[in-house]
Amino acid sequence: MDLNDYQQGARSTARYPDVGANPIYPTLGLCGESGEVADKVKKVLRDQGGTFTPDVREALKLELGDVLWYVAQLASELGFELNDVAEANLSKLASRAARNVIGGSGDHR
Repeated sequence: MDLNDYQQGARSTARYPDVGANPIYPTLGLCGESGEVADKVKKVLRDQGGTFTPDVREALKLELGDVLWYVAQLASELGFELNDVAEANLSKLASRAARNVIGGSGDHR
């Protein structure tokens, strides 16, 4: 599936205050859903000795879908297409890899 097609499909399901002028709502949703992913992974470490069972993997896939939905909404609110966001990210990472600065910290390394 094309990322922009996903973004358009996800946008058709957006139901929150001031859709089209509200980047705060999807930002908070992204934080919440990312936390749910982290919590499920934490429980795999705590309760399952780090083994990702098929059930856990399926639950994580659903949570990652929720993360993706909020990323798509935030991108839409900011006027970005997901394809452009993804391409910019890959270009940034390729540049870092070429300069051998993939590790470390800071956005502009």
